Amino acid sequence: MSLLTLLPFIVLIGAMFLMTRSAKKKQQQAVDMRNQMQPGSGIRTIGGMYATVKEVNEDTVLVDAGPGVDLLFAKNAIGAVLTDDEYNRIVHGIEHDLKSDADIVPDDASSLTETDDSASDAPADDKAVDLGKKDAAGEPADEAAEAKPDAEPKKTDGDSEAK
Repeated sequence: MSLLTLLPFIVLIGAMFLMTRSAKKKQQQAVDMRNQMQPGSGIRTIGGMYATVKEVNEDTVLVDAGPGVDLLFAKNAIGAVLTDDEYNRIVHGIEHDLKSDADIVPDDASSLTETDDSASDAPADDKAVDLGKKDAAGEPADEAAEAKPDAEPKKTDGDSEAK
């Protein structure tokens, strides 16, 4: 066999080696992250539940999911160990203000283009706008309905001819 026929096999073996090496590296990072957990750390489980670590054992983690709710998880079920700022932002909605002196950006651009003088120059339209439908005779539909309050709906004995 020549070297040219062995080249595809060598490339295939090299690609498999690189893929397994990458997977092992990610797995080792996950193990290191789980070993860094300490009581008081905020975590997210692989199921998406956020909690605070109370106790770390060899293979398990006791977490506080709420007042009076303690749960026991396997270490493998911990998806991420969160920083304090990230945990408070997600769970409690507390934003850490890094730029307290920065200008506040408005939600819309109308406050950037409109001045106080241009708003006062606009004519005020205080007239009521009638958006009701008109009858063919030109009267509002509400008046036609009020004209026949004595009309009763047709009563049937339960038999209908439509089948």
